[in-house]
Amino acid sequence: MITAAALAALATACAVGSWRFTTAGWTSRAPRLAIILWQSLGVCWGLATTGAMLAFAVQPYDDGVLPGLIAFARGETPAQEWDALHVLALIAGLTALAVLVAVLLTAGVQALRARRRHRMLLALISHDDPGVPGVRVLAHPSAAAYCVPGLRSQVVVSEGALKLLSEDELAAVLAHEAAHVRERHDLVLLPFAALRRALPWSKVVADAQAQVELLVEMAADDRARRYCSPRRLATALLRFGTAGAMPTPHGMLGVHVHNVMARVDRLIKPAPELATSVRYGFIALSVTLITAAPFLWVIQL
Repeated sequence: MITAAALAALATACAVGSWRFTTAGWTSRAPRLAIILWQSLGVCWGLATTGAMLAFAVQPYDDGVLPGLIAFARGETPAQEWDALHVLALIAGLTALAVLVAVLLTAGVQALRARRRHRMLLALISHDDPGVPGVRVLAHPSAAAYCVPGLRSQVVVSEGALKLLSEDELAAVLAHEAAHVRERHDLVLLPFAALRRALPWSKVVADAQAQVELLVEMAADDRARRYCSPRRLATALLRFGTAGAMPTPHGMLGVHVHNVMARVDRLIKPAPELATSVRYGFIALSVTLITAAPFLWVIQL
């Protein structure tokens, strides 16, 4: 019973922490660190929520969550008698766990299919351009720049973007898209998209997804500024924002007109970096979150 209460308290703490985290002011100063903390909160919340129900369900076995589930699967006789409440908790916990896994797998499969279809489409409506080697040029008058992530990743720009941007601005945008590909930001976003699919009514989940999407863009900006002028990237973003950029296809990562000014202000007037002690503190918090729920799954309190 103590294990179930501890997991329930941990799940509540993660939910409250996520709600408070959506308004945190430091995240734009360390987007990669903020992404890690968001991932830790998500994993901890999922395992703690389902674990709390399963811990109560296997209480008759007088063991931890995982050992109790193994004993149940083997058909072993529990030390205490089962009742309807424990059965309902077992059904609810297993159902919740199955839903979380299923939506994650479904989101992954759908993203893979969307990218495969889009690669086939690009083969028909895009071409190579000697002026931008290694980049597919889309035959479309609207401004667009995005990447198709995966093992066969591609960076795509439209003819409209080539006309809109100067040479330096185009180089900055391409560096930004290459950062998405290199750091596999599609895998960062996938669990949050899956969680949004599982809990479409949750404002906290919607805010978390929006926050991570913005942090991913900021992280790509930081990577790109190693190879280009931050001001050129900022002016490119402003051009996309005012020109009415073409929406990024589903499953791809591209230039979004949302929160453009927040990214532009950050590029032109960068805030001071977080103190080393603060960074280590958040890293320690992330490690604690990512290990706390699994630890409570295997022990009995």
